Amino acid sequence: MALLGIDVGTSGTKTLLIDDQGVTLASATHEYPLSTPRPGWAEQDPHHWWEATQVTIRAVLRQANLPGDAVTGIGLSGQMHGSVFLDDANQVIRPALLWCDQRTAAQCEWITRTVGAERVVELTSNPVLTGFTAPKVVWLRDHEPENYARVRKVLLPKDYIRYKLTGAFATEVSDASGTAMFNVRERRWAGELLDAIHVPQEWMPECFESYVPSAHVSAEAAAATGLKAGTPVVGGGGDQAAGAVGNGIVERGIISSTVGTSGVVFSFSDDPTVDPNLRLHTFCHAVPGKWHQMGVILSAGGSLRWYRDVLAGAEMHVAAAMGVDPYELISQEAKNAPVGCEGLVFLPYLTGERTPHPDPNARGVFFGLTLRHNRCHMARSVLEGVGYAMRDSFEILDEMRVPVREVRASGGGARSLLWRQIQADITGREHVTINVDEGPAFGVALLAGVGTGVWGSVAEACRATIEVVENCAPIAENTAIYNRCYPVYRNLYTSLKDQFAAVAAL
Repeated sequence: MALLGIDVGTSGTKTLLIDDQGVTLASATHEYPLSTPRPGWAEQDPHHWWEATQVTIRAVLRQANLPGDAVTGIGLSGQMHGSVFLDDANQVIRPALLWCDQRTAAQCEWITRTVGAERVVELTSNPVLTGFTAPKVVWLRDHEPENYARVRKVLLPKDYIRYKLTGAFATEVSDASGTAMFNVRERRWAGELLDAIHVPQEWMPECFESYVPSAHVSAEAAAATGLKAGTPVVGGGGDQAAGAVGNGIVERGIISSTVGTSGVVFSFSDDPTVDPNLRLHTFCHAVPGKWHQMGVILSAGGSLRWYRDVLAGAEMHVAAAMGVDPYELISQEAKNAPVGCEGLVFLPYLTGERTPHPDPNARGVFFGLTLRHNRCHMARSVLEGVGYAMRDSFEILDEMRVPVREVRASGGGARSLLWRQIQADITGREHVTINVDEGPAFGVALLAGVGTGVWGSVAEACRATIEVVENCAPIAENTAIYNRCYPVYRNLYTSLKDQFAAVAAL
């Protein structure tokens, strides 16, 4: 018996095969490009996701030396908020607009004005933000009316893969929560809002709880992937809710701090509690009848990747010659800079920002550069800038009196001991790691196990497979320095906000 988890990420699709004890049997990732046709735009071709899904499913079956009929359940995860537009022949109309796409500020304003700001929050528990799906639909109407006229279905990225695997149109509550078209409190589509913005409800897929089987692998998909026709596919989860399940964030007091392309601070909740200032998202959890609050930094690991690609050419050349990951060399350089980088502060707003500043115009900044600073300072300042951004979300959770008794670090940022220590020092909170580092793919594999009877509940699945293995406590003297630097970081956005808008207008 094996369970399959598929995570449709921004840089690639990861497929994971585990057994009924939660032990990884095989893992495979297939990358694909991201298109940025204009500043602030981000698109991908959904066909690349399907190609990657086929390649990685076949790869894990081959690695594990298992036949397709050994897989008894499949879970799907993926980048949230993206928009896949299908026509009446179920063909993709245009590239999908992604979660980090910032082109829809005018459409957000129109939806908010049309529905009413207070009513939007009453219906969806969140404001309408540029990354969300609803303004993307309206943008298509406003700027590509010929394409808009062809739309018959609007799917999220993982749900396009569900369609390709099963032929069914379906989603689940955690991913739907990020569309700005979903009633988070009632866990159903917000018909009033859809009507107000003239989006037909029949364009939206049927919505399930995350562990519930939503469809079954079709004969056509079985031939393309090596899976068995009829294998159940559960609802799954948006990448953050799925990753939270994979980190065991299924009870109050355990928080996840995830640094991937984006950065996310994720808090479990028994109730759909909304931040009064709307800085955090309130979405349905992948745990039935539960919710979560989430702070999102749009360019966390994405900032370090930008630094690698744009400013670390020498490190990449040397790393290639040595046969090592260039991030290892960047991290070694960063270690040589002092805590606080002698006043150099980096703002990681390379694709705008979400928490606590929902501002598509925000821009990345190195502030405080002097002749004293070198590459080591710049590398470390990127790591610290992301740490400050993550602290913003912890500060909001404190304001909301959300209990935090354990912080579980995950994502690529957690694999770096230096970056994990920086995050612990900046937040003043111990960060722990767990025995599993497979992210959302592991979480949805667990959901597939719950949906097919391997475990009786999501909490039971997490207790059976997840345990803490390493602790990273804050260093008091480092935290003291960061406590002096953090107010400078926080004030920079306020000081530069108008200039960000002016630069965007250029």
